[in-house]
Amino acid sequence: MILETERLTLAPLTVDDAPLIYPFLSDAEVMSNLDQEPIEDPDEVAGRVAAQVDQMGAGDAAYWCIRHTTSGAFLGYCEFIDIDKRHDRAEIRFVVDRKGWGQGFGAEAVSALLAYGASSGLKSLVASTHVGDNRAEHLLQKLGFKAEGYLKGAVHRDGERRDRRLYALEL
Repeated sequence: MILETERLTLAPLTVDDAPLIYPFLSDAEVMSNLDQEPIEDPDEVAGRVAAQVDQMGAGDAAYWCIRHTTSGAFLGYCEFIDIDKRHDRAEIRFVVDRKGWGQGFGAEAVSALLAYGASSGLKSLVASTHVGDNRAEHLLQKLGFKAEGYLKGAVHRDGERRDRRLYALEL
């Protein structure tokens, strides 16, 4: 399903999007608050994207590429993962290109996903951030997510243990 906002078009991920996603997954600054270190191999990214497209086909996840509607510029991606149809819940994640940081693209894209999730029968969403990812935490709180948990040392990244904060939203 294609989602549209005032400035953005969110289109389902395809294997042809891998070259657009590679710059994000290889950028240390963009990846600094994600659970995985940057990926240097474009073939690894292509394999990951192909696996995500397969997950969408199985109904286990939904992935969208975020593009600026007017210019067509690729701005990032967002997703529902771990879709639990029995309990009508999923995890939401999003990444915006640093050239788009501070322009409200993340909030606009996530708002579109919230509306889509509610209209498709989801009742609750969870999200997590690395503690200290102030932009993501602020965005989630602005959209009504509530902090509901703290996982000490939940992620091993860059030779250290990092804490994560869990957020939830009832739709």
